[in-house]
Amino acid sequence: MGLIDGFEAIVRENEPLAPYTRLRIGGVAEYFAEPTSVEELAALVQRFQQADRPVRLLGGGSNLLVREEGTPGLVVYLAAPAFCRLEVNGNSVLAGGGTRLSHFVSVAIGHGFTGVENLVGIPGTVGGALHGNAGNQHAGIGNWIEKATAITRKGDIVTREKSEMTFGYRESSLTELVIIDATFAFEIDDADQLTRRMQKLWIVKRAGQPATDERAAYVFKDQGGESAGRLIELAGLRGTRIGNVEIAAKDANFFVAGPSATSDDVLRLIDLVKTRVSDRLGIALEQTLVVW
Repeated sequence: MGLIDGFEAIVRENEPLAPYTRLRIGGVAEYFAEPTSVEELAALVQRFQQADRPVRLLGGGSNLLVREEGTPGLVVYLAAPAFCRLEVNGNSVLAGGGTRLSHFVSVAIGHGFTGVENLVGIPGTVGGALHGNAGNQHAGIGNWIEKATAITRKGDIVTREKSEMTFGYRESSLTELVIIDATFAFEIDDADQLTRRMQKLWIVKRAGQPATDERAAYVFKDQGGESAGRLIELAGLRGTRIGNVEIAAKDANFFVAGPSATSDDVLRLIDLVKTRVSDRLGIALEQTLVVW
């Protein structure tokens, strides 16, 4: 039996990954799948696991860099309705892992669910946000989770209750391969007031970041109460360019890719920033940008 026998309708070979990332650079996926059901996804993961081939999940692509040589094995992309559900019941929300975080936030705010306004402007999917506990210094998405359904790297479907999960700054114990869906519970406030608060937060955030149509990625975690962008500035690196990738003027923790940029340009700039910040400030920056 061939590796993708029976899955030809949902699996493509040598799929370019650049269009799926905000940086718009990088090579191809050896195999690229868009499953239409949880059962289909689990069976596909099991097939590749049995063949000892790597499986990766592609979310919104906002914090992903794909190397020029591409990535071996299977890349899974959850765009089907089965993975993008969003259902409100009382003060709780059931969200599919493939649901856009922006949609999750807007629906929650519309129902007066307080706290979630702090997630405004964060790109990606609900699943990706849970993997990295997306948020700010006030709150992360893990604050409101009640339970999650996931697929392990062996293809088993599991449920994680709130008591089984832990969340920290930019990290989560939800390390399973795929988050199928998650249930969240919120306190309720005035929806109009929350909307105004969200709009103000959005304006402030956008003013300090590259434009949404720019090919930009957020690269490092903040350290010890100091923003990574500020540390990069203190190291004298604002505006530094390698090849066709430049450190953004608005926030030095964003790298902006030009039209002919390559993944190698980004990797060289990352190495330069890590070395310079370490040498000048004695701080080891920790990367949040994922490299395939």
